[in-house]
Amino acid sequence: MMQTTTSKNAGVSSGGAIASFFRATEIDTRLLGMVGALLIIWVGFEILTGGLFLTPRNLWNLSVQTSSVAVMATGMVLVIVTRNIDLSVGSILGFTGMIMGVLQAKLLPGILGFDHPATWVLALGGGIVVGGLIGMFHGAIIAFLNVPSFIVTLGGLLVWRGATWFVTSGQTVAPMDANFRLMGGGTEGSIGWTASWVVGVIACIGIVAGIIHSRHQRKRFGFPQRPLWAEYFLSALGCFIVLGAVAVANNYFWPTNIARRYADANGIAWPDGGLLISHGVAVPVLIALGVGLIMTFVATRLRFGRYVFAIGGNPEAAELAGIKTRWVTVRIFAIMGILCAIAAAISTARLNAATNAQGELDELYTIAAAVIGGTSLAGGTGTIAGAMLGALVMQSLQSGMVLLGIDTPFQRIVVGVVLVVAVWLDTVYRARAK
Repeated sequence: MMQTTTSKNAGVSSGGAIASFFRATEIDTRLLGMVGALLIIWVGFEILTGGLFLTPRNLWNLSVQTSSVAVMATGMVLVIVTRNIDLSVGSILGFTGMIMGVLQAKLLPGILGFDHPATWVLALGGGIVVGGLIGMFHGAIIAFLNVPSFIVTLGGLLVWRGATWFVTSGQTVAPMDANFRLMGGGTEGSIGWTASWVVGVIACIGIVAGIIHSRHQRKRFGFPQRPLWAEYFLSALGCFIVLGAVAVANNYFWPTNIARRYADANGIAWPDGGLLISHGVAVPVLIALGVGLIMTFVATRLRFGRYVFAIGGNPEAAELAGIKTRWVTVRIFAIMGILCAIAAAISTARLNAATNAQGELDELYTIAAAVIGGTSLAGGTGTIAGAMLGALVMQSLQSGMVLLGIDTPFQRIVVGVVLVVAVWLDTVYRARAK
């Protein structure tokens, strides 16, 4: 009897300590579950691939490949939170990518000349404007004509994919402007060893400053504060993750042939062990992180973000409260279109070409990333960070299966199963929460 009682008390105290830890640090348990699932996927593929998955090269490529879907997933969170859906994001990506390709490869060189420094800016700006207008058009039909978003965006999926073909009659447009290509990553589209550490240190300072600011705001408005040890723990954890990611990026070096050409062009003697030049953090990764920070600020700090979640929680109550729900819907889809154009710039720059097949099935990966990241299809719940982490999970699955040599049809089967399981887990979580 004594042994049984002691073991039960030990279990209760252990469970109480864990619960107290999560209450003190305010860590989102769903997000923590996502991190755990990601680590299991990484370790599993590391074992199955014989140590190829967790190499700096593969992790660097993984971060670049995740960037375009992660950018679109941040907007998909707002769409799904309001109980809508957008099936046209892949087609919008392909269409805006083709527009940007035609602008910089065919139209602007005839006006400004080749290699003009403003070419990439005008091409990117043109794509963003087109993407925003398309999203606004979709949102207006949904909001003012009361056509379900599923039907509108399904039509958009077909229309804009067909329009992509008509822009160039099915021809691939290449090459892209040299400055534009920097947004796609590669040896030139990375910021190097020194700049990566500078960015990492700035990010750590931002993390610490954000935690301090949050503490001051809680004290100012009389909200309960986290214990000091929890603040120190969160600061240390955030800085560890950032600096660890930078270290991995800096441990991926230029290929030998490219490094040798660089050495010959700059009169650098070739050392016996070879010339080790770090890629550093890739530009598309910085773009995705920047978009994530901006969208997090919009969703959590602006009145517009509060309106979005209010509409998702109860559309009728939001309407009665005076929120202009129709215009909020138009703005959400306009933002989604802009984010599709940014993702198109990353994808087009990485391929160094605009193709008709660009963005196919990206709508599946984007929706899956948002749902896996904790965005509820019932509306009212979702986080930007969770969606970006979901995009990383989806790309990790795809990257690991490619390394294992698994055929594309089976990869799609796995993605479909994961999406269904994620929705089922969301249903279970909401049922338990009630």
